[in-house]
Amino acid sequence: MIRSRRINRNIGWLVVLLLLVNKTHADDGYRLWLKYDLIKDVAKREEYARSFQFIAVSNQSPILMNAAQELQVGLQGLLGKSVPIITDLGKKTGGVYLNEHQGFSNHIKYGDEGYMMSKSGNIFILANKGVGVLYGTFALLRHIQTGQLLTKLPYNSIPKIRYRLLNHWDNTNGTIERGYAGGTLWKWYELPATVDPRYHDYARANASIGINGTVVNNVNASARFLTDEYIQKVAALANVFRDYGIRVYLSVYFPAPKTIGGLKTADPLDPDVRKWWTDKTKEIYKAIPDFGGFLVKANSEGEPGPQDYGRTHADGANMLAEALAPYDGIVMWRAFVYKADPKADRFKAAHEEFTPLDGKFDKKVIVQVKNGPIDFQPREPFSPLFGNMPKTPLSMEFQITQEYTGFATHWVYEAPIFKECLESDTYINGKGSTVASVIDGSLHKYTMTAIAGVANTGSDRNWTGNPMAQANWYAYGRLAWDHTLSSEAIANEWVKMTLTSEPKAVKTITDLMLKSREIYVDYNTPIGLSRPWSGVHFAPEPWQEKSARPDWTAIYYHRADSIGLGFDRTATGSDALAQYRPEVQKQWNNPETCPLPYLLWFHHVPWTKKLSSGRTLWNELCTRFYTGADSVKWMQQQWAQVKPAIDPEIFADVTGRLATQHTEAIWWRDSWILYLQTYSKQPIPAPFQKPDRTLDDVKRLSEIYKLR
Repeated sequence: MIRSRRINRNIGWLVVLLLLVNKTHADDGYRLWLKYDLIKDVAKREEYARSFQFIAVSNQSPILMNAAQELQVGLQGLLGKSVPIITDLGKKTGGVYLNEHQGFSNHIKYGDEGYMMSKSGNIFILANKGVGVLYGTFALLRHIQTGQLLTKLPYNSIPKIRYRLLNHWDNTNGTIERGYAGGTLWKWYELPATVDPRYHDYARANASIGINGTVVNNVNASARFLTDEYIQKVAALANVFRDYGIRVYLSVYFPAPKTIGGLKTADPLDPDVRKWWTDKTKEIYKAIPDFGGFLVKANSEGEPGPQDYGRTHADGANMLAEALAPYDGIVMWRAFVYKADPKADRFKAAHEEFTPLDGKFDKKVIVQVKNGPIDFQPREPFSPLFGNMPKTPLSMEFQITQEYTGFATHWVYEAPIFKECLESDTYINGKGSTVASVIDGSLHKYTMTAIAGVANTGSDRNWTGNPMAQANWYAYGRLAWDHTLSSEAIANEWVKMTLTSEPKAVKTITDLMLKSREIYVDYNTPIGLSRPWSGVHFAPEPWQEKSARPDWTAIYYHRADSIGLGFDRTATGSDALAQYRPEVQKQWNNPETCPLPYLLWFHHVPWTKKLSSGRTLWNELCTRFYTGADSVKWMQQQWAQVKPAIDPEIFADVTGRLATQHTEAIWWRDSWILYLQTYSKQPIPAPFQKPDRTLDDVKRLSEIYKLR
């Protein structure tokens, strides 16, 4: 067995891992999908054990040793046996060889992160770089955890997207904007002197699903993160993450040269401002040699930016790219912008601002685009920016945290949301020009590709508040690595690794997960109904009509009146549909043929209009609201059936959340139905019963909720 200072340094977290693997108390969710519990099938366990007599490594680099030690701990838990780590493979057989060898794959382009896995006497995991071996090691453990045969090992795997990041909206005071799992993971007051062991487990979890970057702070950024005080704190995190192939990034406050630099301006074309950013970037790289770069939210929702000085988004982004020129770092410039124009359609804003800038961004700049044109809704059309900026790399921004999908009480599996967008066809270069082909670079031949997910982690012991929300973190990472994976395959993996391997329970839970998003949409925003705004983005307030700006009201989105419901975005309305290719417009332009999930996104439909379902708009809405809320009861019943196969602590936790979800689903149903009925003047159709409370009752409930 190898003895090294590296192993001694890691002995603390390894002991913790071993204790977690061999624990006998209830599962608190901390281990996520890296549980490594003993395989119950003795025959299968013995079959696996024959292939794991040793773990050989080609060198003792930090990343390779993390891979070897992870495999050692995983096998200890899964097989119940101690597997030694050796450095001299010699002619030994019956083990695993982790081989980092630059240039091993002259005939296959694996890059820095891809890996090859095979079995012939030994199991071989080979890669050009140690991080590729690390990813291959986690893939092997996943293979065992999900009960697959070693004779069917995957041959190779290469990430489809280069930069695969989590965006943390964490603040210096320990809070998380749109966080529902406690406070920040980063103990800013203790860093850099004290490094919480949990940072290692965070890095392990991300590496296990191929995430290679993390933006540690909120896009509504504090300039304090650019001070020496916080650069040193972030550097301490980087020192942990580095050995798991993860680079750190910072969200930056655009006027920082004024607020902490003492300059009179933050104009991106001002020489002193440009020098300030160049010097600041040099300071960061001195502390963090592998720093990833900057994420910027500018001229959006009150955040300052280059437009304050008569400059463009390209001017601002290119200034930062210039500062990063000597280094291997990038600028991610968010396209989430919209002006407070009562006559405009927020749907169109990002496209109108950014498409004229196509080709004007520096080669180090990626424009980061939300999956939909509004704001992380339970269902949205894909953003029309995708495909319409062929000269500018575009990054996808998904939201893992459940800002609009029920916070931490509602069970919503988000992989179908991600897949729906990725598989949407832009028709930019004809049929098959999917959003996925835009962001992975294959459509426009981008060499710099990225995807970002707004994280749902927090200080709660189980990381995500709702244990089922762990699946959304997992699904995001798996799709960031390979967007061709199906929602079902990912759910099946996650259930087996996290909850149970009992076949009937796996099938039941996977089915629940796959249906959860549609159930939520039905009682929340059916038929393309746009969101009812509320300040906390949770409580139903479709009646809300007063705010500092028109697009921060509910009525702006649903447009309910005595005639009907929905936002007309055709040529007779805002003409937002014109931002898409004709083939896409054809799908959505005609209310007679528009698929029901998108109908009210693009059309103002009369209450009595008969839809493709055979029901009128009003009756269809009622049916969706009622069946959606009732379906949560079905979710409760299905979950109850898997009780014998689930850890008691997790079962009880989810049971309680489902009870809350059912109560809140009825609240959403009643709020929408009672409010819209004031316009439709239609009775609630049979067999649905009228709510047992009034519109005033649900309005009071929403006001009480906002006092929380």
